[in-house]
Amino acid sequence: MEHAGSSAGGETPGRTARRGTAEHLTDEVDDLVAAWQAERPDLDVRPMQVLSRISRLARHLDRERRAAFAGHDLESWEFDVLAALRRQGAPYELSPGALLRATLVTSGTMTNRIDRLEQAGLVRRRPDPQDKRGVLVTLTVAGQSRVDATLADLLEAEQALLAALPEGSRRTLADLLRVLLAPLDAG
Repeated sequence: MEHAGSSAGGETPGRTARRGTAEHLTDEVDDLVAAWQAERPDLDVRPMQVLSRISRLARHLDRERRAAFAGHDLESWEFDVLAALRRQGAPYELSPGALLRATLVTSGTMTNRIDRLEQAGLVRRRPDPQDKRGVLVTLTVAGQSRVDATLADLLEAEQALLAALPEGSRRTLADLLRVLLAPLDAG
């Protein structure tokens, strides 16, 4: 949504958010919305007030996530696969098909990812005792250690991003975003 008038990088050099009380705090999105309102008063640009901020926040979050992953020598896709396994609880294993569904990639992509993670010693394959033709992908001790340390650093960065919001506001924001996201995820 923000692309409707932002610079390529999304930031204006030398600009920072102007401080103030919650009612008087302004940011780049306020300027973007005001400019569009002036140029196109025939359009309702109010959605930009929410969605452009979500877009900008997503970019900041993506930058923090990439930094947390890089600090542990992981790519985002590697973290996604390792985290899907780790969330399963002991013995931290899933079939390749379940990993596909958890990470929303194609089977060829998942095979390649499992191969690379296995070569790095972060996962291993073993025969599925329930299905003679199947395999299970299991998180190794090294994989568990890496994903746990990465998650701790990621959560620290995410806490910092939310530091300006009191806990009650965080819960309210989470609830409101769920209302917007749930129908999109269901579709």
